[in-house]
Amino acid sequence: MNIVLASVIAFGLLVTACNAFCFTELPKMGQTEGCLYKDKLHRLGSKFRTNDCMDCTCHMDGKMACCQAYATPVEYDKEKCIAVFNRKACHYRVVEKRNRSKECEVLAMVG
Repeated sequence: MNIVLASVIAFGLLVTACNAFCFTELPKMGQTEGCLYKDKLHRLGSKFRTNDCMDCTCHMDGKMACCQAYATPVEYDKEKCIAVFNRKACHYRVVEKRNRSKECEVLAMVG
């Protein structure tokens, strides 16, 4: 019985920790020169960060794999603080609503 309980808890922690947004895309028919992401061609074997904060790899076989490049804060004092996203840095800061120069403690993030 203890083994089953431990397995359920371990699985729950794994699912919580693996909450990032990722996708894989196969090359389209006839597409051999690279990977296409939002109408921009990237060369085979390259790694790149997109304008919408995705870290991608264009594999040599033309398959593209992308994952969200940032973690999203989910557990912090939402009454006192606000999460502010910096699109240029692909990063969240959690700051006080009344004084944006003061950082807030973040207890959990996903992604």
